[in-house]
Amino acid sequence: MSPNTESESRKLLGRLRDTMAEDAAGQARLDKITHLTADSMGTEVCSIYLFRDPETLELCATQGLNEAAVHQTRMKLGEGLVGRVARSGKMVNAADAPSARGFRYMPETGEEIYSSFLGVPIQRLGEKLGVLVVQSKEAREFSEDEVYALEVVAMVLAEMAELGAFVGEGAALKQRHTQAVLFRGATGQEGTAMGQAWLHEPRVVVTNLVADDPDTERTRLQEAVGELRVSVDEMVARAVGDQDQVDVLEAYRMFANSKGWLKRMEEDIDRGLSAEAAVEKEQSQARARMAQVTDGYLRERLSDLDDLSNRLLRILTGQGRETGAAMPDNPILIARNIGPGELLEYGRSLKGVVLEEGSVGSHAAIVARALAIPLVIHAERITNETLNGDLVLVDGDQGIVHLRPDDTVVSAFRDKIAMQAKAQERYAVLRDQDCVTADGCRVNLHMNAGLMADLPSLENSGAEGVGLFRTELQFLVRNQMPRRMELASLYARVLDAAKGKRVVFRTLDIGSDKVLPYMKPQEEPNPALGWRAIRVALDRPGVMRMQLQALMRAADGRALSIMFPFIAQYEEYARARAEVDTVLAREKRLGHIVPERLEIGCMLETPSLAFAPDRFFKEVEFLSIGGNDLKQFFFAADRENERVRRRYDSLNTSFLTFLEGIVARCEATSTALSFCGEDAGRPVEALCLAAIGVRTLSMRPASIGPVKSLLMRYSLGDVRRVIDESRSRGDQSVREAVMEFLRAHA
Repeated sequence: MSPNTESESRKLLGRLRDTMAEDAAGQARLDKITHLTADSMGTEVCSIYLFRDPETLELCATQGLNEAAVHQTRMKLGEGLVGRVARSGKMVNAADAPSARGFRYMPETGEEIYSSFLGVPIQRLGEKLGVLVVQSKEAREFSEDEVYALEVVAMVLAEMAELGAFVGEGAALKQRHTQAVLFRGATGQEGTAMGQAWLHEPRVVVTNLVADDPDTERTRLQEAVGELRVSVDEMVARAVGDQDQVDVLEAYRMFANSKGWLKRMEEDIDRGLSAEAAVEKEQSQARARMAQVTDGYLRERLSDLDDLSNRLLRILTGQGRETGAAMPDNPILIARNIGPGELLEYGRSLKGVVLEEGSVGSHAAIVARALAIPLVIHAERITNETLNGDLVLVDGDQGIVHLRPDDTVVSAFRDKIAMQAKAQERYAVLRDQDCVTADGCRVNLHMNAGLMADLPSLENSGAEGVGLFRTELQFLVRNQMPRRMELASLYARVLDAAKGKRVVFRTLDIGSDKVLPYMKPQEEPNPALGWRAIRVALDRPGVMRMQLQALMRAADGRALSIMFPFIAQYEEYARARAEVDTVLAREKRLGHIVPERLEIGCMLETPSLAFAPDRFFKEVEFLSIGGNDLKQFFFAADRENERVRRRYDSLNTSFLTFLEGIVARCEATSTALSFCGEDAGRPVEALCLAAIGVRTLSMRPASIGPVKSLLMRYSLGDVRRVIDESRSRGDQSVREAVMEFLRAHA
């Protein structure tokens, strides 16, 4: 390409635009693009490879290679230089291709006579679609200008592929967004749902990729950036008085005012792109960098830049979040990620939620559990693949999502939902019955909650009380610290709705993956083991005192149960208990009515607390085993890491023996004990927990029926004998033995 890059680039883009405007089949368009690209760049070869499936590339068009190889030559991801570009998402520029790392000769293409190779990824917003290649006989490395030109062509190819410009025969030229796709993610909240996709962030469609008047496009871009900066300044102004939130937004504003960001987009415009295309080119590169970065802070900053690009594109195109489309009757929310406040705004109208990111302990997961809707996380690329209205099947139990499934899958899924509905009808009959096992043991079943909307489930599910009321949701969904009287009013409504049944309020459990919007994030190498929960509360006691005052005033003389999270040693409990005593004494001095009975307990989530001095077990009034955290620390297996979190069984002999030790200590000191966590809501695990002596279980409301049904059918003594025999045989887990027993006595 000549040194006059701007004019040459604009010429190439203009010719591409004319090709796109022609009424031609997809294959003809691809063929013409390879011809004009090779001609413009002065190379003998230009080839387009597209993915026919996630692991296989197919040669779909070429100028210079053997035409007979088109749709015949295929290669796996990572195979050859083309596969190397596809896997890494980075260009390969080799003057002597046969000697380059990873080179593989494809004899059917006739490429042996070409020395130089330049390959760039065809990708859109981080989604890889294929590889664009030019080759020449002359052994040379392509210049920076030539690389840029090929990247622009690849970008246009990606955009036009999204708009359906290359549809033809064969898997590689299939119509996008029409095929059935299976996503394997992770369980955020159990349950199943079928409905229509509703994108939280509707896709911005860019149709005018090429512009003839760079001055006009520069002006459009500068005006849009100015509008964006004003909106960010307004966000910062609204946060005045809340320094932590201001600090976060200032980083956001820094990107919006970045001269380098604007300069790169203006350079793209000078080379022939429209303002929208220039923004999306920068956004795609940011997404590609984000996929390569492991550092949490850098990923968050790149995410800020991605969000700013979306805002800028909406300003330029006029395509706001409100598209005018009506939300379907059975919406399944699809998003990269979502904040708790935004998810609560949708409320119970949602049938399910699917996220590309998120975590099992994230804000979204907490709200999804509170709303009792299935949630699948880590469904990679689903926002790129989904269109509003697509049929979606969410299997939260397995962490699987079916997008646009075929009739066979839909029929099987409907059968599963029908079976679950029939089971719920059977469980409803047990709702008002006490949970008494076949050998006469009473097991108390409580529910977990975090919203006022949960409280109707207290009666409908047959729960005997609320074993865990998460108080952090009221802090997470706001942009500033809630006031004491607001919290007192909410807690009072919770106690009113409970109608005398016991409610255990867990004090603020933040940190790790639950960061308040108005609290400066703490960059920690391992947040789950860092500054979180009671550690934050003891270091900043003002917030804990305010919450304790709100709880006591909400009780208005009624019994009150308060539980501290993440206690690791006796000294932490003693300090937290001293804060309660201080607040209680102050409330009395002020003449406020204090609770008639005040119970103070702790969550046992760290192995260390199981070995606390006897003094602790005698002083604390109740303990609740926080199974989710305790299990990850016991097995040293991060529950956010899919590679390891399912590797260790809850019915592992070592873990059950450890839990038995806790049961024994609580029995010796007459300390009330319960188990709270996902395992409490799984019938087989619940049966085993009851068999080793845990007689109070707290779970999501939907699990109470299945758990009660199984517990009432079996003798805990018999199950305990099965566990002991399995342990004496040296079994690693008692699960197989227990399952054999259940099948034999079904």
